[in-house]
Amino acid sequence: MTWILFSAVIPAPLLLVAAPEEAGVSFWRTIEPYLTFLFSLSVFLIACVIVLENRNPSRTVAWLIVLNFLPVVGFIFYILLGRNVRKRKLFRNKFISNAEVLKKLETVPAGMLDENDFWDYPHLASKRRLLNLMMNVAESPFTLNNRSKILTNGDETFRQMIQDMSEAKDHIHFQFYIIRHDTTGQQFKQVLIDKAREGVKVRVIYDGVGSVHLDKKYIAELREAGVEVVTFFPVILPFLSNKLNYRNHRKIIVIDGKIGFVGGLNIGDEYLGKDTRFGFWRDSHVRLEGESVYLLQNIFLKDWFFVTNENINDDRYFPPLTKSPGEELIQIAASGPDSDWESIWQMYFSIIATAQEKIYITSPYFIPDDSISMALKTAALSGLDVRILLPSRPDHHTVFWASRSYFQELLEAGVRFYLYQPGFVHAKILLVDGVVASIGTANMDIRSFQHNFEVNAIIYNSNSVYKLEEDFLRDLVDSKELTLAEYNQRPWHHRVLESVARLLSPLL
Repeated sequence: MTWILFSAVIPAPLLLVAAPEEAGVSFWRTIEPYLTFLFSLSVFLIACVIVLENRNPSRTVAWLIVLNFLPVVGFIFYILLGRNVRKRKLFRNKFISNAEVLKKLETVPAGMLDENDFWDYPHLASKRRLLNLMMNVAESPFTLNNRSKILTNGDETFRQMIQDMSEAKDHIHFQFYIIRHDTTGQQFKQVLIDKAREGVKVRVIYDGVGSVHLDKKYIAELREAGVEVVTFFPVILPFLSNKLNYRNHRKIIVIDGKIGFVGGLNIGDEYLGKDTRFGFWRDSHVRLEGESVYLLQNIFLKDWFFVTNENINDDRYFPPLTKSPGEELIQIAASGPDSDWESIWQMYFSIIATAQEKIYITSPYFIPDDSISMALKTAALSGLDVRILLPSRPDHHTVFWASRSYFQELLEAGVRFYLYQPGFVHAKILLVDGVVASIGTANMDIRSFQHNFEVNAIIYNSNSVYKLEEDFLRDLVDSKELTLAEYNQRPWHHRVLESVARLLSPLL
């Protein structure tokens, strides 16, 4: 039995060398006590390390329970996902690049605002704490000369992306967590190839886990046309990788340094509702023009520098505005394991905590930490209108059931939950008071807050905020409200699934 368990940890080729077939069972009976001791010792030492790391207590307890009851599975998952890698060392290049690119931004004649300019916008006085927070923890200046356009669902989003990319004159920077080689992926590939052949500089970043099934031929065709394609954290030997748990979940397009896209959609047919398992796919993206695009460019170039060690800071990538496209106040918040602060996590908390009238949230995955949960309960108990829109069907079962384990305490506080019925809702939206909106790639869960590289646009008091609120209220019409009475009548096996999933949620 020990041999079967230990073989899950020791690579099979090594075992074959160490134990030729003719040695038979007697060989393993001889070394079994030693293997048992070594494996038990390794599990014990990992448990000691977890305790001494002073992690979040719930995360510590979750890992200890898994190691105790499922030692082999726990051992493997800890090696893959649980180690606290020294982030400063691992992401040293990203820190350097961030400083250099931000310094470059200072030379651009842009309408970057500072703290004293808040008084020119009295309607934003209640959000001054949020504006300060994003300046301090995300190095995100406030840009004024902007225009944004909310894109609802895949048809509108992909059509706008392809149109703008087709008109590119200088460069296209294209970064997605998932790129598929299906019909949608082929359309985007052809646009990228056509523009590269026209002499436009095209750079592509895709995540090594999110796009693990991307066809090598797809990548080869891009490269043959002159497109520069790189993988963010390719995973060749997952068991030996200390980077597997850090994924680049960003979805960014920057065109000529003038137009930018960010939001929830990846590149694939399912985002057009063509996956029969989910049906209609409800998502949101935002198209940006103006100085906020400089900040998206900053994030892309920082990731490019980290992957390729190529430091790009030419003036062509930060072209001065010939005229203001609009007067929308926008910040771009990026977070990830390369940051000193969990800036999007803190931004979400600050937006919720400073709300005065209403809080509307759309998220496909909802696993709030204690601080977010308390902020939501406090807001609801204070009389604010707090509504949360979630999928009615799972795409990741553990996360789905873990999300539902938070329903009772929030429902009891007065938070209202709505389950989307027509298909799967994947948008990541936070709306407060009709004044501020966050739209981007970050889900309302611990993985987005602490492990993934994410990016959100924060939009203040513009038509886009009103449009997002209209979309949210329209989505509620297509949703079923879950009452506390209905939730309490759920089957007993749902309660078990919720409890187990919640116990495992700190590890997700």
